[in-house]
Amino acid sequence: MIISGWLRHARRTLLATGAALALATGVLVGTATTSQAASQQACDIYAAGGTPCVAAHSTTRALYAAYNGPLYQVRRASDNATTNIGLLSAGGVANATAQDSFCAGTSCVITVIYDQSGRGNNLTPAPGGGEVATPDRPADATSAPVTIGGQKAYGVFISAGVGYRDDSTNGVATGDSPEGEYGVVDGTHYNNGCCFDYGNAETTNHDDGNGTMEAIYFGNASYWDTGAGNGPWIMADQENGLFSGSNVNSQNPGDPTINHRFTTAMLKGESNQWAIRGGDAQSGSLSTFFSGPRPTGYNPMHKEGAILLGIGGDNSNGAAGTFYEGVMTSGYPSDATENSVQANITAAGYADTSSGTGSIAPGSRISLQATTSCCTGDYIRHDDSDTKVVISPVDSSSSATVKADSTWIVRAGLANSTCVSFESANDPGQYLRHSNFQLYLNANDNTSLFAQDATFCPQTGQNGQGYSFQSVNYPDKYLRHFNYTVYTASDGGSNTWDSTTSWADDTSWLTAQPWG
Repeated sequence: MIISGWLRHARRTLLATGAALALATGVLVGTATTSQAASQQACDIYAAGGTPCVAAHSTTRALYAAYNGPLYQVRRASDNATTNIGLLSAGGVANATAQDSFCAGTSCVITVIYDQSGRGNNLTPAPGGGEVATPDRPADATSAPVTIGGQKAYGVFISAGVGYRDDSTNGVATGDSPEGEYGVVDGTHYNNGCCFDYGNAETTNHDDGNGTMEAIYFGNASYWDTGAGNGPWIMADQENGLFSGSNVNSQNPGDPTINHRFTTAMLKGESNQWAIRGGDAQSGSLSTFFSGPRPTGYNPMHKEGAILLGIGGDNSNGAAGTFYEGVMTSGYPSDATENSVQANITAAGYADTSSGTGSIAPGSRISLQATTSCCTGDYIRHDDSDTKVVISPVDSSSSATVKADSTWIVRAGLANSTCVSFESANDPGQYLRHSNFQLYLNANDNTSLFAQDATFCPQTGQNGQGYSFQSVNYPDKYLRHFNYTVYTASDGGSNTWDSTTSWADDTSWLTAQPWG
């Protein structure tokens, strides 16, 4: 779908002229205040610097001051209907209220991330490729809530099996042509899987050899290059290698571990020259982590011009990460242009949403009460006779053991610190975790799998009450009671506990005073 009508060439020319004047006179761009659009946005700044955007993707805000089209499309599970999510005003932030209304009482996924450049380079769930032959899933639409400029918005939460791509693009660099890229990502959400990328990739969905990609990578994969410390790092996926510098399979001590809650990651490349830059997307300036020649075997480049998000060029889809916005340019941006873009990003006002952990702050003791009409006296508890997790009645006359079994200590999410994990109050070190979609109480074995199985992201309750708790590694599934047993369940699916009947009520929980 090519979006037209709001980004005509004449308008872009006028905007570029204004942005060039701002850069030339040293005027600070991007001084947005709460709910107001900036007079210049990232792609206006790139255009002023002579390196216009050829792709601009965001689920949180406009990347042109004049843009007033859709940011993304969501599809809801209850009836497979879709709707586009736009902006509160031209050049402003996403209208998250429209999504919340459309998705109320069910779950939604992001089916399209629209290209704001007018070139139609929209991202949709990726097809199968050489590494993983099956198509990728769309991201859950509510897994990454944030605020931007004081307004609620949602990012794109990537877990294993989720990814986006466009293999038929317009204007994206090919061969050894110069380009620039940036992405704003969650610096606390990552893994060592391949590959949480955003940028230029093969049009074939296969590994077509060295230099057929040029994409930003964020994570702590250490099987090719690394940076300083334990990661995560900003690196470049140039195919058959993640590079932190110009040497193959080496460490670049100048590429630091960078894990700001909101991280700006930048990559640019031209003939036998490329650079990595990064910074805090909430404040401060950019730093250059590498600038130099291409690695051996990568000059010249053989870029093919597809665009991907959250996956590797051959559809390797084992990565984790969260994406908020990003662009690709024609031409090699100057440091000065990128510095102005960073100022625009920090002025946008990214912040955590208060609807995240909220009243279930880490360290608090709670009990989780069902809201379904049948079961309002029931609470999530573990049974000491086995490790299964159920709901059962608890009241003032219950035994001390039952009360303690129904009490949980909220911890920062083991796999994602912006989410939560639930530790048993009377069995320290043991957590709620799902296995084969059923909930158990198990001891933390410190594996990555356990951390993901035991991490849940609080969302507004699907029935409008309390919270719904979304599985971090199966983001279409939420904690749900079914026949008095607790599962992770989707709104419709192949398992009996995925039944759509009472799904919104069964997945909504009140955070009550602790019984124990």
